[in-house]
Amino acid sequence: MAEESGQERTEEATAKRRQDFREKGQVAQSKEVATAALLTLSLLLWVFYARNFWAELQKIYTGLLHFMAEFQATPIGVVNLAWEMGAVMAKLLWPIFLLTMLVGFFSSFLQVGPLFSTKVFKPELSKFDPIKGMAKFVSKRSAVELIKSLSKIILIGFVAYKTVANEFETALTLSLLDLNQTLIFLGQVAFLVMGKTCGIMIALAAIDFMFSRYEMEQKMKMTKQEIKEEFKETEGDPQLKARVRSVQQQMARKRMMAEVPTADVIVTNPTHLSIAISYQRSDMNAPKIIAKGADHMAFRIREIAREHKIPIIENKPVARALYKQEVGEEIPEEMFTAVAELLAYVYGLKKR
Repeated sequence: MAEESGQERTEEATAKRRQDFREKGQVAQSKEVATAALLTLSLLLWVFYARNFWAELQKIYTGLLHFMAEFQATPIGVVNLAWEMGAVMAKLLWPIFLLTMLVGFFSSFLQVGPLFSTKVFKPELSKFDPIKGMAKFVSKRSAVELIKSLSKIILIGFVAYKTVANEFETALTLSLLDLNQTLIFLGQVAFLVMGKTCGIMIALAAIDFMFSRYEMEQKMKMTKQEIKEEFKETEGDPQLKARVRSVQQQMARKRMMAEVPTADVIVTNPTHLSIAISYQRSDMNAPKIIAKGADHMAFRIREIAREHKIPIIENKPVARALYKQEVGEEIPEEMFTAVAELLAYVYGLKKR
């Protein structure tokens, strides 16, 4: 739309546009957050789980040797061996599988909140457009992904190299140590490399997440024309609404003028106000304003009143006070006395 109209997207996205994007599954989300979280938490898990893991692995190895000593190569024996190995490996690796699922879920949930959209699965012909597909390879996002991948490789490679290089002198003495000490040293170096790698991944994930939010904000921006069209969709066309209000006002005036013949008295400010008052003792607690008008409407009310021989009384203070009230409302309490005097005068005229 912006390209077709020649307008730039300079306006911030409205709440409706944000909701539309969210319903389509288009939200700011970084895959690097899940990767960094999984790598970091896996490393922490390994710190607490490594001792149990190796102990269990040693038991499995010992048990497997005993089992193989009595193993018979029959179809049933092979099936039993496969089930036994599967059960053992599942018991050994379930914490890692559970961690992977939890990290995958919460890394997305914390970024976008609760979101379930079926529109993501709807086929769109535009996705099969080869021209648009090729354009993705030279887009800003693809350039950022390339820079991000190269940055990860360079940074992690450099950090790993420097870490190992700093331990090079110590590594020369490994030939003097026994196997357990050598494995401990290698494990410490590997843990140090992984720890620094996690730090790099966390920093890259934070940068990528901020860029994803910025990119999504730019994508959701709207042109002034789109703002107007959305307003028309949600609030309605202003011209049409004005026309509807005009028609409604005309109908209300017609209904109001139709009530004037039922009035008991017309109170006027001789210059430009007319107020029609009716009082039915059986139906009303107090006199009610059934019509009012200014200027042209005021004179029209007086014409109808003369046609139906309704008394017209000039009283500027009362007319001004009553004009402030809405049509259909009973007169306010502070006006009871003044209006009662007018009605008494009118009833006296009718008797005479």
